[in-house]
Amino acid sequence: MTDRSDPSAPPSRELLLLELRAGFELGAFFAMAPLLRFAPTGDGHPVLVLPGLAASDLSTRPLRAFLRDRGYRAHGWKLGRNLGPRHGVEAEMQQRLAELAGRYGRKVSLIGWSLGGVYAREMARRAPHDVRSVITLGSPFAGEPRASNAWRIYETMSGRQAHDWPGREAMKLPPPVPSTAIYSRSDGIVAWQGCLEREGPMSENIEVEGSHSGLGYNPAVLYAIADRLAQPEGRWRPFDRSGLRSLVYPDPHRDAAWTA
Repeated sequence: MTDRSDPSAPPSRELLLLELRAGFELGAFFAMAPLLRFAPTGDGHPVLVLPGLAASDLSTRPLRAFLRDRGYRAHGWKLGRNLGPRHGVEAEMQQRLAELAGRYGRKVSLIGWSLGGVYAREMARRAPHDVRSVITLGSPFAGEPRASNAWRIYETMSGRQAHDWPGREAMKLPPPVPSTAIYSRSDGIVAWQGCLEREGPMSENIEVEGSHSGLGYNPAVLYAIADRLAQPEGRWRPFDRSGLRSLVYPDPHRDAAWTA
């Protein structure tokens, strides 16, 4: 099911109800674990995974386990529950990034789920020398502040207005590192149009089928993440969805009026 409503409005109630799919997607993750072992392996560089709004490192545990199986040093953010950009949190995230880069002596890839992806992009903007790549999962960095079914939760938890984020227009620009935005048109939490990256020499979009709440363990998402992270440093190329992959990954450009 695809939502073609106003991109400045939250997803429809029908799509919100479809978020119940997340439970089935978690089951698919465990069922397909043997097949996911055929996903590309990496070079062991560190990966920092940031959770979405109201979530903690517990929510990203399946994703981090998958990444470790693929050979990466996967880490959680270790800042408890994500209650929004509270005072001091952004500085602590930058410190966590610097600590991992220093510990391993290598650049760190950042993966952010929903609000976590908004953080990841800004972290890369502030410290591009420490970041190898950024991957966002259903992150509304380019949309209207209230084009989400979670904006009231955000305002309650963070204590700030949804539109009160300094440099909100600059957030829409790709960070100065290779960046991949993974999104679903049937996202029931955030308007998918606001999750699209401005495509360029080092930025791209990958569309998947699924819920917002299941993006962190959707098998198609995990395979795409493995493919992106496995690229040699400094030799980034856009995702290849030709051949059989086209059956799993829809063409994000098939409707230019909605993806522009």
